[in-house]
Amino acid sequence: MNIAVICFTEHGAVLAERLSKEFSEREMTCRAWIKKKEAQIPDCRNVQVLTQSLRDWAKEQFAAVDAMIFIGATGIAVRSIAPYVRSKKTDPAVIVVDEQGRHAISLLSGHIGGANALTLLVSEWIGAEPVITTATDLHGKFAVDAFAARRDLYIDSMPLAKEIAAALVEDKKVGICSAFPVLGTVPAELTQVENLYGVESDGSKAEKQNLLPLGFSITYRKNRPFPHTLHLVPKTVVLGIGCKRGTEAESIRALIRETLEQNQIFKESICLIASIDLKKDEEGIRICAEELGVPFVTWSAEELEQVRSEDGFTESAFVRSVAGVGNVCERSALKGAGTSRLLIRKTAHNGVTVAAAVKDYTVCMED
Repeated sequence: MNIAVICFTEHGAVLAERLSKEFSEREMTCRAWIKKKEAQIPDCRNVQVLTQSLRDWAKEQFAAVDAMIFIGATGIAVRSIAPYVRSKKTDPAVIVVDEQGRHAISLLSGHIGGANALTLLVSEWIGAEPVITTATDLHGKFAVDAFAARRDLYIDSMPLAKEIAAALVEDKKVGICSAFPVLGTVPAELTQVENLYGVESDGSKAEKQNLLPLGFSITYRKNRPFPHTLHLVPKTVVLGIGCKRGTEAESIRALIRETLEQNQIFKESICLIASIDLKKDEEGIRICAEELGVPFVTWSAEELEQVRSEDGFTESAFVRSVAGVGNVCERSALKGAGTSRLLIRKTAHNGVTVAAAVKDYTVCMED
């Protein structure tokens, strides 16, 4: 975690120094500044004098760090960050601590950004009273956005996440459905339902079974077990890719997109692209992996030959004569996922092949 601290008085600098040391001891990166002319802080070695404007500092740090801590008035913090606030999904956590260390306020990105959790931590270190104003926390309810953030799950709809939070605060039941095993106790305010693959796109099957109208699904697939379904997507899908030498990235990208759409798979679920080592320098595959923000790994023909599939492989004598193994994409997907069952069998077009497999994953309800 990367944290920036700003203070405005010498009392504040003492707190900034203390926080900097606490974060450093826990192997978190923390830099601290004081915005004050001729500041006398001889015992605060980790606090540097800020020479640029506060506005420029705030703009720079807002885009670069995971959390910002203002030691001073709330108004200063609000005015400093206001021009840069964009989205709950991307904004850093922002906390305000008064210069006497009496209160620590979770100001921005309480759940997804982790400001609430960080506020509690800072309060414990300096003996402050934590001030947290998010409704689900005040009512002691499950917070779906915080749950997703702690597990690095993609949230496909922030409006639906807000709707779920509002429903829980109003003591309405919300459904939970998971494509993966669930470990731990499901909160009492959530109703767990079976994983309903093959649900009609309009949610009619869920309605016929009298399921709850609102809920969330932890999955890699765009299923709808509830008429209004929020999807929380873990990175669990491995794509295996094969192609002719020199295939353009656009051809590979197009087949990936088409294959995912046909199988209703979230692209955000992809965690890895895999192939045979003959393709380790294949520019088109590398570009697609970079665009998806995932690693690109390869294995030898001998390693891929050892992979086993519950459903067999779509073998090609020509591919075996060139690559030394009868199927690249399916074997690569299974090798990368560490499993023996394919999610998507070999799909081919314009000299490109794509297959997919899912890594084992467990949903932990408790932190």
